[in-house]
Amino acid sequence: MHRRRFIAALAGTPLVAWASPARADDQSRLKAVTQHEARGTTFWLWLDSSPFPAESGGYRDDTVIVYVPAHFRYDEEDDGGVAALVHFHGHNTTAERAMKAHELREQLADSRQNAVLIVPQLALMAADSACGKLEAAGGFARLVREAITTAAREGHSMLGNARYPIHARPSTVCVSAHSGGYHAAACALKNGGLDIRETYLFDSLYAEADVFGDWVKARKGAPLHRRHKLVSFYTEGATTDANSSALRADLDKSGIVTASELQEGEMSRHDMSHAQAVFVRTSLYHSNVAWETNALRDCLYASALPRHISSRWFRHKDDARLIERRPSDKK
Repeated sequence: MHRRRFIAALAGTPLVAWASPARADDQSRLKAVTQHEARGTTFWLWLDSSPFPAESGGYRDDTVIVYVPAHFRYDEEDDGGVAALVHFHGHNTTAERAMKAHELREQLADSRQNAVLIVPQLALMAADSACGKLEAAGGFARLVREAITTAAREGHSMLGNARYPIHARPSTVCVSAHSGGYHAAACALKNGGLDIRETYLFDSLYAEADVFGDWVKARKGAPLHRRHKLVSFYTEGATTDANSSALRADLDKSGIVTASELQEGEMSRHDMSHAQAVFVRTSLYHSNVAWETNALRDCLYASALPRHISSRWFRHKDDARLIERRPSDKK
């Protein structure tokens, strides 16, 4: 794995303004780098259960990024655990680049959901959807559990037991994927070893539609906070468009409550929250689907994740959701 040295003294700085922390060389015992800012705390971890390296060979970068928003508070009532969103990046990028480019931390913070973000490194800078250890039974569960407990241990001195206790474990878990990250998401749903509650695909339904469909159907008719919910954003005319249309038809035939939006901003907040499968056509560029109009934030607003801070997003719930573009220079 490519490794770069970082300045150790910066790791303990309360507000860190340095770029791209990375693991030290192979002789180092370093297991984590921490970046603490007003909006939250980000951990760069190197874990035994990271997707790579794997016996299948290939990639060796074992980075897993965990972000704990400043508003996050451990909640004993939430199944005695930590709610988490696990994001799988697409091709030709890194976990860190995807986290920054798609503004994953910012969107989670804006949603005010009481959850942490986990972004594992998949295939490094490659057009490859391989996900290493996540393809093995229980691989996803091992990754999430180790990420949550390691971040708790590494952040104990600054977060404390009240915010994030060392004995923390997963509770409500959702996954999201952009582009080629669909395969890692499908593996997590199929044999990951955790009860994933919701899945958000951002121009990502390129294949394995049967896996996503079967997962939704497995909780048909379940109460709002026990069902499996799927949201698929797709670009017009792409493979993801055809696959999303076919999957929606199949789910409709099976009696699943679905909702569809052919132009962003038409769907009500109620429908986005209550449908078990949501399909949104977007005119955005493929690389912008997850972030430019706050797609991930709105998925989180409408999710079953726990919250302890109120939000105005739910006011006028029968009105169409407001499309808000993120202030960014990436357009």
